[in-house]
Amino acid sequence: QVQLVESGGGTVQAGGSLRLSCAASGRTFTIYAMGWFRQAPGKEREFVAAISWSGGSTAYADAVKGRFTISRDNAKSPVYLRMNSLKPEDTAVYYCAAGGSIGVVTAGQGYWGQGTQVTVHS
Repeated sequence: QVQLVESGGGTVQAGGSLRLSCAASGRTFTIYAMGWFRQAPGKEREFVAAISWSGGSTAYADAVKGRFTISRDNAKSPVYLRMNSLKPEDTAVYYCAAGGSIGVVTAGQGYWGQGTQVTVHS
């Protein structure tokens, strides 16, 4: 099993920034990519961003391109999601995800964290 723990959520004004972190533990040798999803009230969970285990490849949803950056310092560090120019529509519970490839992660398969709330006030 793989355990994912998110941190860094909170409340911010529109135009502000937040950085989320996700730390993986357990059978991490089975993971080749990690990412973030979000779920707003009354909506389905949607893909936000993903990164390969080495950090060399990334993928983003169109809604966050140019505003959000997914990164990690090295293969043993947490995965970060830097969120800039936040909008009220970014308000959601953000979930960390991990799986065997970026494709697996973007498909919503694999492991999930418990989620962290991000609230953006206008």
